[in-house]
Amino acid sequence: MNKKKLTELLIFIVSAELVGALSALFTGSFSAAYDVMQKPPLSPPAFLFPVVWTILYAVMGTSAYLVFNSRKPQYEKGGALKIYGVQLIVNFFWSIIYFRLEMRGVALLDIILLDMLVVLMIIRFYRIRQISGIMNVPYLLWLLFATYLNLATVILN
Repeated sequence: MNKKKLTELLIFIVSAELVGALSALFTGSFSAAYDVMQKPPLSPPAFLFPVVWTILYAVMGTSAYLVFNSRKPQYEKGGALKIYGVQLIVNFFWSIIYFRLEMRGVALLDIILLDMLVVLMIIRFYRIRQISGIMNVPYLLWLLFATYLNLATVILN
């Protein structure tokens, strides 16, 4: 991989990680709120969330880079990358809404929208570069699990 391509890859990864880091910064300490709320079965320990999200953001950034660097027409890549950008924005706001603002019902609507955007992103990425779509399946699975947790905490709390 040449220096330019490596730099582009790092920009995609760091920008995705930055979305997560800024969201966490604006959210504040989530573990205190997480520890005291009634949680449904299968709830993971609080320390697991930042680990999983760090990995997922790196994978998202890498998959977006692969789409960006594909040989498909610009209009196809541009459309897919716009969906990627929108889902990052929706993702950014979820933890702020859920933890900082404690608006769990609104957060549920946010994460359902995020689920739909990620499905659309996976489809568009897959059409451009199959591996890019496949790489985001764990992200979708984690989001669906988070949707379950969000819905359950709305019901239990």
